[in-house]
Amino acid sequence: MKMNGSRPRVRSGLVAALDVGSTKVCCFIAKDGELGPQIVGIGHQVSEGVRGGVVVDMDAAEASIRAAVEAAEQMAGENVSSVMIGMTSGRPQSRLVSFEVSIGGHQITENDLRKLLDPAWLDEQQPQDRRLIHSIPVSYAIDGNRGVRDPRGMYGDRLSVNLHSVTISNSTLRNLETCIARCHLGVETVVSGPYASGLGCLVQDEIDLGVTVIDLGGGTTTLAVFYEGEVVHVDTVPVGGVHVTSDIARGLSTTLSDAERIKTLYGNTLASPSDDREVIKVHLVGEDSEHEAVQVPRSMLVGIIQPRVEETFELVRSRLEASGFDRLTGRHLVLTGGASQLTGVPEMASRMLDKQVRIGRPTGMTGLAEATDGPAFSACAGLLRYAMSKGGEHLAPLDDLRKREPMGPMGRIGSWLRENF
Repeated sequence: MKMNGSRPRVRSGLVAALDVGSTKVCCFIAKDGELGPQIVGIGHQVSEGVRGGVVVDMDAAEASIRAAVEAAEQMAGENVSSVMIGMTSGRPQSRLVSFEVSIGGHQITENDLRKLLDPAWLDEQQPQDRRLIHSIPVSYAIDGNRGVRDPRGMYGDRLSVNLHSVTISNSTLRNLETCIARCHLGVETVVSGPYASGLGCLVQDEIDLGVTVIDLGGGTTTLAVFYEGEVVHVDTVPVGGVHVTSDIARGLSTTLSDAERIKTLYGNTLASPSDDREVIKVHLVGEDSEHEAVQVPRSMLVGIIQPRVEETFELVRSRLEASGFDRLTGRHLVLTGGASQLTGVPEMASRMLDKQVRIGRPTGMTGLAEATDGPAFSACAGLLRYAMSKGGEHLAPLDDLRKREPMGPMGRIGSWLRENF
């Protein structure tokens, strides 16, 4: 898989990935195997102190992270000193920028690419409350001739690049880093959550031909657009499976734990003729005795779930349309994340987004236990694939970069059409 940008160096032979979500904390420890990452340690824990992907209780979040990492270390039989983390919150901003350097007619070398791909100027222009986490080369051009995949060895006067940059809220990231530091762990690198989710569940043909990935998480729904072998857009919607559970708890006057159980066992986003005849036993909040339970028709449950899921996909659709990439990837859509397993979600996504849908699960690695090979663990698996990619080593910063103005949505559409169609 072709991936560019900063990658952690695998020194000890082990890589640890940490996915801190609103409903669970997951840690995978892996080594480089013949068929890709080989997982040797797994730990996952109910998430406490995290809401919408943001740390809201440092002590509770620390305890959850510590428990997940220690479980993975115990299974692996080794301790880790640092982890990779995925970020689904922090108000991510995704944009394409273009800049170029003078080559002077000579053959393009590795040093020219180092000069071109230096992210230093991007870092310098970020506000203090934002942090750059990705600067990914999407495509190159030589003397205005676009569509170049690898310019090394070619000749030209001017070498330019379209660069995909992703920034997040610095305070959100610092709070998570502090929480991890309290567990006596360092942060090896930070990866955009939707980017990691895509890497965890996509096959190479999907990444090359174009695909939209939607990760339906607990506190957030993230989306990533892949095209021509790279991620070209990421975004986050602050709605997830937790909001569905809360709606059920309020609508049926039950506890959050019982609402989660009801959602898992009986939940559906699509109505059926039998819903009025099927009844569900609901324990009212504050009532302990069994005889206080009430029975409600399943149609009432569907009527609570359906509007929230529709709202989520409407928000995703509007974000995709605003980005300018809604039609770039055709009609192929991959759903992943724990909430994607709710019955009827793929059908609703297909209808509302007008795309062909499949459910994405972790792929390209060995050693996953049956309990952790579902859509809810795609992001953590993607962090490992990111770390162990052999391509795209980090290019050391150099000076003398000349940037152009960032492209807006219409500019991005025009650039892609000129380059690829």
